[in-house]
Amino acid sequence: MKKYVLLIAIIFLTACSSSKTTGDKWIGKTKQNLMKNWGTPIRVFDNSTNGEIFVYADQIYDESNRNNSREAGSSYWNYTYMYVDKNGKVSSFRNEKQNYAPQTLDSDKMATMNLLTAK
Repeated sequence: MKKYVLLIAIIFLTACSSSKTTGDKWIGKTKQNLMKNWGTPIRVFDNSTNGEIFVYADQIYDESNRNNSREAGSSYWNYTYMYVDKNGKVSSFRNEKQNYAPQTLDSDKMATMNLLTAK
């Protein structure tokens, strides 16, 4: 019985320790390393004096919203903004869900809304 409790505790601790978010693992890594593993970002913004912002996005479909209709369309987009400093290292990241496609991202609008900085 003690072995089972120990085994469950080890599995639980392992699961908790690996729950680090995807972005956390990339802090301090080079942008070349990031691009080698994640691929080319969908968008890249110049973050003026702070470096660059790499935008990665996944289109998420929610089948539960279809109500037996044949309409196509996404429910939302999962965005990951990776902030790369002037030295070429990932300095921070931000995740968000949005209803707009990556093609509609506008760096000028993001700058006026103070969205070009990590939160």
